[in-house]
Amino acid sequence: MNRTSWILALVVGLILGVVGDRMAGGGPRVAPAARPPDAQGQQRPPARPQEDPKAVYRVPVDDSPVKGPADALVTIVESSDFECPFCKRVGPTMKRIEETYGGKVRFVFKHNPLPFHSKALPAAIATEEARAEGGSAKFWAMHDRLFDSAPSLDRPALESAARATGLDMAAFGKALDEKRYEDRIRRDQTLVTGLGAGGTPTFFVNGRKIPGAVPFETFQAVIDEELSRAQEMVKSGVPAKDVYARIIEKGATAPVMLPGSAQPSPQAAPPPPPPAAQKVDFRPDDPMRGPRNAAVTVVVFSDFQCPFCSRVEPTLTQLLAAYPNDVRVVWKQYPLPMHPQAMPAALASEAAREQGKFWEMHDLMFQNQGQLSPEQFDAWAKQLGLDVPRFQKARGSEALRTRVEEDARAGARFASQGTPTLYVNCLQLVGAQPYDVFKKAVDEQLARAANLRRAGVKVDGGFYERICEDTVKNPQKG
Repeated sequence: MNRTSWILALVVGLILGVVGDRMAGGGPRVAPAARPPDAQGQQRPPARPQEDPKAVYRVPVDDSPVKGPADALVTIVESSDFECPFCKRVGPTMKRIEETYGGKVRFVFKHNPLPFHSKALPAAIATEEARAEGGSAKFWAMHDRLFDSAPSLDRPALESAARATGLDMAAFGKALDEKRYEDRIRRDQTLVTGLGAGGTPTFFVNGRKIPGAVPFETFQAVIDEELSRAQEMVKSGVPAKDVYARIIEKGATAPVMLPGSAQPSPQAAPPPPPPAAQKVDFRPDDPMRGPRNAAVTVVVFSDFQCPFCSRVEPTLTQLLAAYPNDVRVVWKQYPLPMHPQAMPAALASEAAREQGKFWEMHDLMFQNQGQLSPEQFDAWAKQLGLDVPRFQKARGSEALRTRVEEDARAGARFASQGTPTLYVNCLQLVGAQPYDVFKKAVDEQLARAANLRRAGVKVDGGFYERICEDTVKNPQKG
């Protein structure tokens, strides 16, 4: 079929899906609950979930690295990843806060090495070995050196930072080889992702969440509010050293949404149709995150310009962090014709894939979704250290366009309801669903995988085909 023919077929197949995507965020076409009309008699659109910016979360200091006095009235907990470019970018802002507020602020670090950053966990281990040898002072010295050298975080770079920090190199090498401190690092990660901090960096200022590398002024406004509140607590008799513990003792342990901003309850809408189960094939060289022998495979049909596709990305990141040994995510290109930059972005990501940087380009595109353009793709390629002339030639090649078009034809079949559409071991989930929906699907598939293993099926190269066969035959079976 020629290119014009498949695009026409795709447009026809997507008409209803596009409408559903625009009206319901790419989710299943389920009739929404009736909502009361506004003063003009018009139906108001359903409210979207919005996190409460005043919510206080319980983020204990525990045995984490600390910088600053124990009686500081404001505690800033940073959840970070040494390979994350935005975590590096916010470093000068943290230093400015330290200089501006002096002893009024202390800093606490929580690890969140994202699964798609292969150098993040070894870097985290390096900082923990530094702390084991020299306490918080050496942790922060190593912390600063690693962010200074990032994105160069390979073994030689870590060893160079360790020598500069004065570490025992034999002990340091052993810590890296044995992945020492990984359990402690994963404990941090479980804590912060449970609080809805799946992305990095995320900060908690006296328990109040600030996501992203935001400007100094954003931090300043919250810090000033918290200083004022803390000073009132001290005046009322609370010792300064107990202020933080007192503030967070009743803090939330899960994301807090503003009243009235949550989605309509499932009870208010008709029940969804039975889950669709279809065998979804993918290439061995399709972009993947997570172990190749994972028991659960999530195939995602997505579009870089689709706003709802960007909303599901933090959920997938959280899923990979929660199930590092059990889940892999496989990407399939599905650039919708109504998004003018979707096909160019898909081609650019494939050109980056040819140089081993698909996920890095993927992340930049979603983090800067409003800036997609050929010029920006070239700038990002240079930022990622790609061979730019090779990158430019590849994204204009017929071979990559054919590859993307093959994915799009599969998308027209498997994702006709819109983007994103995902398949969890071949069980369909449509739209930017909440994390709990994905967690439930993964847990059910892990139970299914355990049953298959007990029956003698091995988790190897053919396990995906075998478990998909079981899922298609018995989609409701856990």
